[in-house]
Amino acid sequence: MPTNNGKALFVLGSSHRTASIEVRERLALDAARAELLAEHLRHQDTVEECLILNTCNRVEIYGVTDAANLKPELLQQLSSLHGMPVSELDNHSFWLTDEDAVRHAFEVASGLDSQMVGENEILGQLKAAYARASDQQYTGRVLNRVFQKSFQTAKWVRTNTGVSKGQVSIGNIATELALRVCGELADVNVVLMGSGEVGEKTTQALVSRGARRIVVAGRNLERARALADQFTGAAATLDKLPELLKTADIVIGATSAPEPLITRDLLKPIMKLRAVQPLIAIDTALPRDIAQDIDKVNNVYLYNLDHLAQIANENLRAREAEVASAKQSILERAKRLWEGLRD
Repeated sequence: MPTNNGKALFVLGSSHRTASIEVRERLALDAARAELLAEHLRHQDTVEECLILNTCNRVEIYGVTDAANLKPELLQQLSSLHGMPVSELDNHSFWLTDEDAVRHAFEVASGLDSQMVGENEILGQLKAAYARASDQQYTGRVLNRVFQKSFQTAKWVRTNTGVSKGQVSIGNIATELALRVCGELADVNVVLMGSGEVGEKTTQALVSRGARRIVVAGRNLERARALADQFTGAAATLDKLPELLKTADIVIGATSAPEPLITRDLLKPIMKLRAVQPLIAIDTALPRDIAQDIDKVNNVYLYNLDHLAQIANENLRAREAEVASAKQSILERAKRLWEGLRD
């Protein structure tokens, strides 16, 4: 049921629940395209408020409208943007309105809708998306209330339930995988591609678990060096990858590059020089930093976000009661908020 002035809250999105990693990769938006889409939506007569959440596992458009049926129009716009047929896009997306949209925002902020249930990066990503939309005056009464309350709800869930027990994060899970494969990390050569937030947290997790030989490779040498200096590591630019891969035991992708940085053609001749030394490739990025077909190269073992999620959710059964309790609380909070917005 819409608000008393006839406005409806909606979210149109695609995530790990509706799309494979290959489809999510096709739907991923870079910062420039996300901004253009937000600007276009906000200047439509039928959309009064909007916010775009764009992460490695989801693209979601939140908005407020007085249109009776906005979904087909939005799907058409996204179809043109991605070059994907509307029918295919519809098959891999979801549409929620009003109280259901509020509940979804709360669950996303709390990490309950994440592929790695309980992960903590999503809250920061949602806060950043809200800050951008608010700064550009794309949000108003409804979205301001929804997202401010979603942040409060996420804090409550993390404080009062065991949903996030174990500090679930991409960096920690990537490090857990490295430990499982290598046993210990002190003498393991790690090449980390990317010096952003995920790269920084992954580095911190690696160092805390004993890694000492880490090279941070990035587009910007100064940023890579600033991260490497935090743990007396080394830094390099991404064009040095062929040389770095000759001695790497583990390579981790954590950049925002639009195309793979490591391809089969790049890696195949390098692996011939390494005799029997295996290479563990862990890709935390979407779009992916490491081409899928490198796992056909001898002695290369590739893991992507789906593999990391399987590890993260191994103990989910033990947390199911906590997840159910958190979802019930969110359902009640969403209902109260939506009733307040309708007044």
